[in-house]
Amino acid sequence: MLHSLKIVAVAGLGLIGLSAPAVAAEAKLPNQIAWTAYDTGSAGYNQSVAIGSALKTVLGVNLRVLPGKNDVARTEPLRQGKVEFSATGVGGSFMAQEGAFEFGKKGWGPQAVRVLLANNGGDINLAVGVAGDIGVKEYRDLKGKRVAWVKGAPALNINTTAYLAYGGLTWDDVKKVEFGGFGDSWKGLINNQVDAAFASTNSGMAYEAAASPRGLVWPKVHKGDKDGIARMREIAPFFAPNTATVGANIDGGQSYEGAGYAYPVLIAMDNQNPDLVYNMTKAMVELFEQYNGKAPGIGGWALGAQDFEWVVPFHEGAIRYFKEKGVWNAVAQANNDRLLGRQKLLTAAWTAFNAKAVSEDAWDDAWTEARRKALADGGFKAGF
Repeated sequence: MLHSLKIVAVAGLGLIGLSAPAVAAEAKLPNQIAWTAYDTGSAGYNQSVAIGSALKTVLGVNLRVLPGKNDVARTEPLRQGKVEFSATGVGGSFMAQEGAFEFGKKGWGPQAVRVLLANNGGDINLAVGVAGDIGVKEYRDLKGKRVAWVKGAPALNINTTAYLAYGGLTWDDVKKVEFGGFGDSWKGLINNQVDAAFASTNSGMAYEAAASPRGLVWPKVHKGDKDGIARMREIAPFFAPNTATVGANIDGGQSYEGAGYAYPVLIAMDNQNPDLVYNMTKAMVELFEQYNGKAPGIGGWALGAQDFEWVVPFHEGAIRYFKEKGVWNAVAQANNDRLLGRQKLLTAAWTAFNAKAVSEDAWDDAWTEARRKALADGGFKAGF
């Protein structure tokens, strides 16, 4: 909600000299831009600060960052037009598009969000970590083991479900252990209450688990296992194989072949001014060398790291810039058109659903069923 937001001005941290690309100066942006991001201290917030510094010192543009504690808090100002953009994650982008979980509540529904750029950095993975004292080497070895389920955290649980699917397993194949929060699930792993839990490889709790008597292992997601990866993406299509170099039992040693997804993702609403989106995209790309290295994991904003066949459509203003750079092709356009069709279908399904008399108690289950049916009827995979 809006009351959980704080407005922070990002000031320039020093002058960038004539090395700034001349083309960046051609990006026509207003003197002040605002976007939402994850809360203060997060990777998304820190990267926004670094990007804001480059915008200020090279273009004289002030970036205001509004930190929000959850996906709804970050998306509310965006849809109200109080900010132009949001540096969010899969919750505020893919889940918002789908009208899923928090975005399936009354007053929300599927959101017409559009991508400008995404950070596909790859320094970390988002994975299911496993206690090192139970002999698990592959995710299929989790059969019969205790796996954490975090109450009220659907994104975490979907991600865990996807990793089980990679190993050819479902929740029926493991012992589900419920916890009240993310931290509790990892304390449970350390205290031998559970054997596996989901986190980013650089999570503080993962480091604690690695240092505990039980130890910690990250089973591999083998890039050559196409069937396993297909099962994973059936549940969570935003995942992609990735090699991490940062995290517990990874830092300074052998890299970890696992999976991850884009974070942060810079989005706008579909009705945002295409010229503004074009110039924001241009500034992000052309100023990349000015902010690269200024925050952990920021390198994934590079133009060459972009995935133009992701699960959320790109904004027409961003596409115009990508075409100028020669990186947008017919395959990317076909994927974008398909995703626009998916959003249109979801919006129609939501409108039809809201026209029915559905009690508040039955709302979540009824909308989930209606969403899945609409997507199936339209030839799309629901995923969850």
